[in-house]
Order: sequence, then C-alpha cells, then structure tokens
Amino acid sequence: MSGSPARVYVARLAGLPVYDPNGDQVGKVRDVVVTLRQDTQPPRVLGLVVEVFTRRRIFLPMTRVTSIDVGHVITTGLLNMRRFEQRATEVLVLGELLDRTVTIRETGASAVVFDLAMEQWRTRDWMLSKVAVTEGAKRFRRRGQSHVLDWADVSGFAQTEHGQGATHMLAAFDTMKPADLAGVLHELSPKRRKEIASALNDERLADVLEELPEDDQVEILAGLDTERAADVLEEMSPDDAADLIAELPTDTAERLLTLMEPDEAEDVRRLLTYEERTAGGLMTSEPVILPADATVADALAHVRNAELSPALAAMIYVCRPPLETPTGRFIGIGHIQRLLREPPSALVSGVLDTDLDGLRPDDGLQAVSKYLATYNLVAAPVLDDEGRLLGAVTVDDVLDHLLPDDWRGSAPQEGDPHAR
Repeated sequence: MSGSPARVYVARLAGLPVYDPNGDQVGKVRDVVVTLRQDTQPPRVLGLVVEVFTRRRIFLPMTRVTSIDVGHVITTGLLNMRRFEQRATEVLVLGELLDRTVTIRETGASAVVFDLAMEQWRTRDWMLSKVAVTEGAKRFRRRGQSHVLDWADVSGFAQTEHGQGATHMLAAFDTMKPADLAGVLHELSPKRRKEIASALNDERLADVLEELPEDDQVEILAGLDTERAADVLEEMSPDDAADLIAELPTDTAERLLTLMEPDEAEDVRRLLTYEERTAGGLMTSEPVILPADATVADALAHVRNAELSPALAAMIYVCRPPLETPTGRFIGIGHIQRLLREPPSALVSGVLDTDLDGLRPDDGLQAVSKYLATYNLVAAPVLDDEGRLLGAVTVDDVLDHLLPDDWRGSAPQEGDPHAR
C-alpha cells in the first residue's frame, strides 16, 4: 500500500474524506471494523465504515484501500453500495473500543482507552497493534499518565463493560452534524447508545434525537431518568417533541409533560391534539413571528438565529399581537430573499406577501404537499378559522412523512444485488 504511514491512529480517521483514484470524493470515514482474536494476538482490521453521500453507511474492505494519508483515504474506486451490517464477530473501534477500561498487564493498573493505532504487516494485513491509554489520576497528580502500549500489554477488551464512558468517542465525532451522529448511534448496540446519550449534553442530545428513527428515540428516552428526559424534550422543537411523546405510553407521556416547563408543555399538548398527517400535526409552533412595525433589520436579526432550520429561516410571519401562537390576526409573510433587497430601515409590512390564504390545521398531507409545490415554498403558515397563526409547516417535516416510516434507519431490501 503506497503512501500510507507506518502507523495510523484510528481516532484521527473519523470524518476523513474518502476519494476514488480520479480524486472524486465518495464519502467519509465513520469507523474501523476489526475482529478480536484469542489470547494476546492483535485484532485484524477488516475494513472501514464509510458514509457515502446518500447517508448510507457501507463497508470498505482494507484490500480496497490504496492509501491512508494525514487528510484523506484513497480507494481502488470499487465500492459495494450495500448498507453496512455489523456481524456478531465484528467490533467497531470508535463506537465500541474507545473509552473502554482495560488493565495494564505489567502493573495491574486500570486505564481508559483514548485511541488505538493500526499498522500494516509484511503480510499486507492491517492489525490493531497499539493502545493509547490514560491511567487514573494519582493522589498528588492532576491528571493520569498517558501511555502507548502494545496490544498484548493490556487486557479487558473481551469483557463486557457496564457503564462505559463516551468522552473520547464523542471527541472524535465532535464536528459531526446531528444527523450524522444520529447515524453513528443507530448502528451501535442499545447498551452503547444509552452510554453515549448519557454523555451528551441536553441540547446536543435533543438535536440528535430529532434525527433518529422513532424506535431509537423511545429507547434512548426510556434510558434517561425522568427529569433529564423532560429537560431533553424541552430542548427539542415542539413538533418533534410532540411526535416523540405520542409514541410513549400514556402515563409516561403525562409524567414527562408535567415535569416540563409549563409554556413548553402547553405547546406540545396543543400539537398533540392534531392528527399526525395533517398540517396541525406537522407544524412547529415556533416560527419567526414579528409585529407589523418591525424593520427589515429586525427580521434579518431574528433569522440569523443558528438554532433555526434553513426552512424556518427562509420566511417571517407578521401578525397582530399577541405574537405567541396562537397569535393575533395573521397579516402576511415576508420572504427573506425579498427582504435582503430592501433597506434595513424599511418596514417589513411594506414588502409582505398577503395573497396566500395559508393552510388549515386539518388539511391532509397531500394538501400540504400541493400547497408547497404550487407556491414554490419551503414553509407555509397554518391558520385557524379566525385568521390567527397557529404555526408553520416546513418542507423537511413534509418529507419525513412522505418517505417510508423507517427511512432513517432502513435496512437493505431483499434481493439487493450487492453483496459484502
């Protein structure tokens, strides 16, 4: 294998781009697959888990990797596009071995794994040869000692560890978008998902939960203590929180709603009154709402909020007070692209689109889809019979319901011509 360093630390591979021989990027590295062996023999590296641009994770055998460099991986160009499915004898290095507690054979001391290194042997096979560990802090030291040891010098990887941490794994995936981290979690065991969820802060966990299949959402939420589960639900957008709570047993859902902040719980309760595949069931109750005397500068300041999705940030909704949903009478919408062409001091009320009637909360999914397509919109207002704004439906929520229920984590279809 030309162009590869003698030793490659696995944590540094996370997120590296993968290129074909022509220099075209085909995906990103998400993990390394190994198989543990008996006694002290180093594990054999089988290949890489690569996420291609459809968010599908595939298996790339090491025999099809021609080069591993500081900033990229190069392949032969031959990819098997079948979705990666971990076998019982396989272990994910980043997902399962980082943060493991092991024993240093020479001293008997416990240590935590923060990285592992693989090397290519003369046989051209790649082996997991080195383990980077940190020993627990001693009495008069602020930090524990770090060592890079041979695989044979540590033990404990074969045992199941309860309460395994996730600090170093999450550090390797720190720059991942929530949807990508959700994909990583979906591929892991329920035990490992629970441990990682416990290590994430409430806001990050809420963002990741919104991107997971419903079964994973319910499983992770059930693994949290009740108060923390309520805190995480508060960090989710009201529509996503309502969708998740709807999947829980009635008594559990009510207990969580009681623990949430009253304002947050009220929004969720209101959304739960609508049928799932209707405008009311799809909408978020927190679009960008401004009064008629707001300026263009005010509008642009509001849509700069990094927590807004692109679809929500594409449009503002101008209403009479009160400005919390359900609002006073709805006046019109302001398209951000139009507002960008106006002087910052101009009033938004002078450039509103007032011709759209808006959706009704009981409009079905097909009606919502046609509305967005007809008017070339990425979001649309939802109004009650009195002309008050109840919320907004965004195109991403519509797509979530148009795609198959298991699209986030669907397995390959039977008869897939690709074989691993």
